[in-house]
Amino acid sequence: MRRRDFITVLGCAVAAWPLAARAQQGGAMRRIAVLISIAESDPEAQLRVTAFRDALQALGWVEGRTARLDIRYAAGDPVRARTAAAELVAMKPDVILANASGPLAAVQRETRTIAVVFVQVSDPVGGGYVESLARPGANITGFTSTEYEMGGKWLDLLKEIAPAVMRVAVLRDPAIASGSGLLDAIQAVAPSFRMLIIPAAARDAAEIERAINEFAREPNSGLIVLPSAPTALHRELIVALAASHRLPAIYPHRFFATKGGLVSYGINNLDLFRRAAGYVDRILKGEKPADLPVQAPTKYDLVINLKTANALGLTVPLTLLTIADEVIE
Repeated sequence: MRRRDFITVLGCAVAAWPLAARAQQGGAMRRIAVLISIAESDPEAQLRVTAFRDALQALGWVEGRTARLDIRYAAGDPVRARTAAAELVAMKPDVILANASGPLAAVQRETRTIAVVFVQVSDPVGGGYVESLARPGANITGFTSTEYEMGGKWLDLLKEIAPAVMRVAVLRDPAIASGSGLLDAIQAVAPSFRMLIIPAAARDAAEIERAINEFAREPNSGLIVLPSAPTALHRELIVALAASHRLPAIYPHRFFATKGGLVSYGINNLDLFRRAAGYVDRILKGEKPADLPVQAPTKYDLVINLKTANALGLTVPLTLLTIADEVIE
């Protein structure tokens, strides 16, 4: 490359470099704390952190130069979440990213002054984290996950793909507000599908295994798995139990279907983490969480595992295959 061409390319690159990034170079490094709901060893956890980190960088925050990330992992354990939240708050970060209801509750117990952005919380008003979606009102705002109306859609999907199902176990964490809200939504529409709904607690591996083994003794049974840290943490166990008992099952996230789950329908998790970086950026530049409305998901993914469907002897309707975002064969 000729020197003149090189200078031209360099000039264009500098011009394209976000003004915010150049302005931040001379300022103090900002501290961002992150509390992830699942284990550090979980590939999904690393995808979430990477999505958040890359989005921050695109906004001009260079890790190690203009921003420092302190990351902790709760691994689906409420005690670990509380310990991690206390550690992060003691570091006096400028803003905290809290992933899911359990970690958010742990952070809220530790601080009412540090700015907090949450991701994947279904009912922040019912959980007592914000006053309203439009006006959060305090130090917390963020991005909701599954809306309660999704419960009816999951039941509809299950009936469409497995018409013989008459009994449905709903696997959920009763300790979080969204577990009860989604269960209520499913029970409200169940009579129209002539289905019996049986709640099943899922706070740890032993409880999950016991619930599924007991429920699966009756014929014409199916399963709906609600989003929570424990169900995400033990997704391989849940998928394996569903397969061993030949239970048609609907899951809330893509990572269940890629592990062998029949069908997943729910939010695009990584999109929420990218959008959360935008709120963190705005807070670091001076805006207050109380003035940033809680936002709902905008991207949903339907994933169908045809290999699992074939193993269960199910024929997936063409209408579902046509609208699926991904079909695993």
